Amino acid sequence: MGDSKVDISADNSSVIQNPNASSQPNNPLSRKLNKILETRLDNDKEMLEALKALSVFFTENSLRTRRNLRGDIERRSLAINEEFARIFKEVKEELESVHEDVQAMTTCCEEMTSRLKAAKEQTQDLIVKTNKLQGENHRLEVRAQVAQAFLAKFQLSNEEMATLRGARDAPITEDFFRALSRVKHIHEDVKILLRTNQQTAGLEIMEQMAVLQETSYEQLYRWAQNECRGLTQETCDISPVLTQAMEALQDRPVLYKYTLDEFGTARRCAVVRGFIDALTRGGPGGTPRPIEMHSHDPMRYVGDMLAWLHQATASEKEHLEALLKQVTLQGVDENMQEVVGHITEGVCRPLKVRIEQVIIAEPGAVLLYKLSNLLKFYHHTISSIIGTSVASLLMTIEEMHILSKKMFFNSLSLHASRLMDKVELPPADLGPTASLTQTLSLLREVLASHDSSVVPLDARQADFAQVLSCILDPLLQLCTVSASNLGTGDMATYMVNSLYVMKTTLALFEFTDKRLEMLEFQIEAHLDTLINEQASYVLTRAGLSYIYSCVQQYSAEQGPLSLLPSMDGSSVKAAMVQFDRYLSSPDTLVMPQLNFLLSAAIKEQIFRQSTELVCRAYREVYTALTNPANSYKDPENLLPRSPQQVQTLLS
Repeated sequence: MGDSKVDISADNSSVIQNPNASSQPNNPLSRKLNKILETRLDNDKEMLEALKALSVFFTENSLRTRRNLRGDIERRSLAINEEFARIFKEVKEELESVHEDVQAMTTCCEEMTSRLKAAKEQTQDLIVKTNKLQGENHRLEVRAQVAQAFLAKFQLSNEEMATLRGARDAPITEDFFRALSRVKHIHEDVKILLRTNQQTAGLEIMEQMAVLQETSYEQLYRWAQNECRGLTQETCDISPVLTQAMEALQDRPVLYKYTLDEFGTARRCAVVRGFIDALTRGGPGGTPRPIEMHSHDPMRYVGDMLAWLHQATASEKEHLEALLKQVTLQGVDENMQEVVGHITEGVCRPLKVRIEQVIIAEPGAVLLYKLSNLLKFYHHTISSIIGTSVASLLMTIEEMHILSKKMFFNSLSLHASRLMDKVELPPADLGPTASLTQTLSLLREVLASHDSSVVPLDARQADFAQVLSCILDPLLQLCTVSASNLGTGDMATYMVNSLYVMKTTLALFEFTDKRLEMLEFQIEAHLDTLINEQASYVLTRAGLSYIYSCVQQYSAEQGPLSLLPSMDGSSVKAAMVQFDRYLSSPDTLVMPQLNFLLSAAIKEQIFRQSTELVCRAYREVYTALTNPANSYKDPENLLPRSPQQVQTLLS
């Protein structure tokens, strides 16, 4: 490449040195030279590729190599072509070998095809028979599957048959219930066959399953019956298998009912034995102590018996719930109530005898009332467990409640009759008598036990009115009879004190609003009497009694008021002087009976209202005496104080 550049430069110099050359544009050499000079190697990709290939073997740029360049290129091209021809010959030979192999394979395939065609012609009958046998085999397999499915759906396995037809004393397991459920399902499913053309098979299977069902239920009933008979211990453990047995027996109501009766009988014996042991032996090791040890304490004795029965009833209800928790029959709650009632029926007689002994011994009105409330509470509590009032235990408790309540009211009536038989006179201080105080103490104890009672609110409220009537009505009558021989003031004071004591006693308790209102009315009636008596007492001692009575009785036909006897000016003046002494110290004129009042508020009320009456009387006297028609001379001197001044002084 460097040499070619040198040659080009030499040629250019020769052209330059020849000035005549430029004048010959048609010179071939110049055209060629110009063409070479105008060539742009950057855009000629073929030239670049040729030069790149040339650079591989053209390593030395000399005159000799340039002259031999064409020969070298031709020799190199020849060598390449010879190498290509050699390699292509090998490819040709390989292709000819492959061609021969393909020809051989084609020949072999044609031979095999002819053989297969001949064999097919020879085995055509065999293939037809084979296909027929395969179809028959498939049909037989389908029928075998159908038969197997039919047997699996409508027949029991050998193990299930052995489980259901076991020995009479064989225990019941989970496998038995699975097999029984299978029999039940088969008996239901076989009804499908009766709606098809397989009625004969359906009837036979249904009859077989029905017989097997009855046999299985009978065996299950005998086992459950034996299990229930063994549940006579105080602690009852209901096994899951027995629960499943009751679930299965609900399909046979008669067997289900007999099993429940057997369970109830067994548990009844256990409860009766446990109750007698609790009464006489106590708990294990003597703890807790026997209930009979507390027979001297009626409340604890009866309370312990009822508490034990309440706990036993709740336990038996839980046992029944565990036994019947999987039963879905309608009315299972009624069955449970009936069985619990049957279980607790055995303890009714010993319970009734003992409670009757306590009640008939007449422990006192308060204890009888407490016993009545206690029996009422346990009746309500146990009825929430049993759920029915026809149970023998509830009927027994209700009978004892009625008896204790009857004895309680008899005791109150007897106490009231004794009060009326011997009426006690009021004491000198006009306070409540000893019999009244004693009776109110009894009432207080009864009401206190009533308030602390655990009986429901509505039941307590219903008893309250009757209790108050039995005690308060005779007391009011007693107070009235006792005060019948007293004077007006003394009787009113005594009645107010007695009624006040009754009121303060009742105010501590609930449900006494009506009685308190009635007592308040009676107190107010006697207060009116005391107020009038106190006002009369003041007017008499203050000298206005005669004047006030004349003013009240005066009429215009009698002439001037000053002409009436003892109503002249001097008499009125003397009376006003005495009244002024009262105004200077009004607290001194108080009836002696007011000092016996137990309530300071009542005493203050009497004093205030009687003072108002005195002021009203003075106003009437003042109005009458200052009236000119009554002919009093200088009434201002007779009556130096106006009614307003008097009211101010007394207030």
